[in-house]
Amino acid sequence: MLPVLDAEEQRVLGALLEKQVTVPDSYPLSLNNLRLACNQSSSREPVVDWDEPTVEAIARRLRERELVRVVWADKGKRTLKYLQLLPDAVELPDDQRAVLTVMLLRGPQAPGELKTRCERLFGFADRHVVEEVLQRMAARGLVAELPRQPGARDSRWTHLLQTADLPAPADPDVAPSTDDEILTTLATVAADYAETHADALLAPSFERWLLSEVARKTDGPVVEVGCGPGHTTAFLVEQGANAQGIDFSPEMLQQARTRHPGVRFHQGDQRQLMRPEGAPGWAAVVSWFSLVYLAPEELASTVAALVRPLAADGTLVVGTLTGGGLRRATEWFGHEVAFTLVRHTRESVLDAVRQAGLTDVTWYVRGARPDEQSDRLFVVARR
Repeated sequence: MLPVLDAEEQRVLGALLEKQVTVPDSYPLSLNNLRLACNQSSSREPVVDWDEPTVEAIARRLRERELVRVVWADKGKRTLKYLQLLPDAVELPDDQRAVLTVMLLRGPQAPGELKTRCERLFGFADRHVVEEVLQRMAARGLVAELPRQPGARDSRWTHLLQTADLPAPADPDVAPSTDDEILTTLATVAADYAETHADALLAPSFERWLLSEVARKTDGPVVEVGCGPGHTTAFLVEQGANAQGIDFSPEMLQQARTRHPGVRFHQGDQRQLMRPEGAPGWAAVVSWFSLVYLAPEELASTVAALVRPLAADGTLVVGTLTGGGLRRATEWFGHEVAFTLVRHTRESVLDAVRQAGLTDVTWYVRGARPDEQSDRLFVVARR
């Protein structure tokens, strides 16, 4: 999996990559020099004007994902300095590193523009050499060619350490599900759904790793909302978490209690989550693909409802389908059903999380596997 960066993270990482090559005597960068590199008025699109706390917060997000390291300089002015670790995550020959650096700093560009703008980082003989490098990067999944714009001589290329995550065209004939439709659908497919997902977390996967980290780092009561047949809640318990599950489908809860008799399950609605008994709040609230039934206009209020009963230092963990758009389902596990599946955009989920007052937001996107129709978005945020 490639690291997925938001626009702020792209700027900070691109600035560090650039300065490591262009001013090696000043690298790693102090916080002030990193701020100046990000705010530079040349070779940057768009130009920004960030203060040090802003840059420090962005660098902290990258540090938590092991893409930036903070070191204590033992020469020159003794202070904390920042260095990038992207080549540890993605192998980058010098020519590909130069192209990626300029894309992180200036967005999509044509091969001719890249040749000119990469001169201080790598000397390309001509634009045809740049095109060859782009083709090699595309084969690795690092870049993609964009459709040629009207009147343009060349197509532009963009890096893929980001998610396009553009909303799918709205279908006026598709409406969000009602609660009755969801309950009827879940009652119909409960047994087959439970059987199909019983082994979902047995094999190594990104999902297994993320949930294991949540269990390892959480000390206190954990709740999975929309727990379905209980396999995710049971996995959290196996990993040492004090976890329980809630769901508003009686049939799903029956599957959960039958399959995982040692785990606590209760009936409830994620939109009205209560605090745990005997504790001031949940140490972690896990919404594992329970947002896919919500109408887009319900997203912000539901996330706020999940955050409200969090403990002071609690964590919200979200896994959901992403990409935008509503899809009406008429068949599921061989049963005739009628409900709408909602793929919330990355931006809408992150906005809802931040509007609910959470910080230290980390997010990942996993591309759809061959048997899947949508990418997966995962968000971890804390108070």
